[in-house]
Amino acid sequence: MITVAFEQEVIPVQLRRNAKARRYTLRIQSATRGVVLTLPPRGSLRQARDFAERHAAWIATRLARLPVPVPFADGATIPFRGAPHRIVHRPHARGTVWTEAGDDGAMLLCVAGDAPHVARRVHDYLKKEARHDLLIASRRAAGALGVVLKRVSVRDQSSRWGSCSTSGVLSYSWRLILAPPFVLEYLAAHEAAHLVEMNHSRAFWRQVERICPDFKRAKAWLDAHGADLHRYGAEG
Repeated sequence: MITVAFEQEVIPVQLRRNAKARRYTLRIQSATRGVVLTLPPRGSLRQARDFAERHAAWIATRLARLPVPVPFADGATIPFRGAPHRIVHRPHARGTVWTEAGDDGAMLLCVAGDAPHVARRVHDYLKKEARHDLLIASRRAAGALGVVLKRVSVRDQSSRWGSCSTSGVLSYSWRLILAPPFVLEYLAAHEAAHLVEMNHSRAFWRQVERICPDFKRAKAWLDAHGADLHRYGAEG
């Protein structure tokens, strides 16, 4: 890890050495707001630092263009199954997290308990709801394809929305619960189809389309809005 300075900002840069790299490259990870500098096999720390410093303005500009993080905090508005919900902390209420309609008709995500636990409770609730929806959608997709689903796992995957193992385990990002339901349904169809075709061939996409005719609409939504989902729950 090194740091570069631009104006009044100090930016951490993670270093990674890649045996196949032929030159120094910089990449901004939108999901984590991290900066990664890849070094070629014989690259040196001094050269890496010089390269990063020469590109400090580029790094700062790209980071500034990323969507503003939205922590899970009282008053914040987050998407839940594609609809905006305002987080409302109710410290003296019983329960943990639930939804209700406010007096103005806005959807609320209500959180009981002490203030320091609000973010964790919201995260746990969203992950639980994601697991529920994805399990149902995955079972339905697997049934339509006539394949056996072994298990569904829900994690915070930053590089992909879902994956399928050769053993029949489907893994998803919990952040799909933030997207509209048709997007979650598409991801379930996509990963279940890998139980038939472990590739992205034409045969694979025919399987996806067979059980999810509207898949192109979902793919377009993810291309346009998917990166934005990673800002929710971030601390900025």
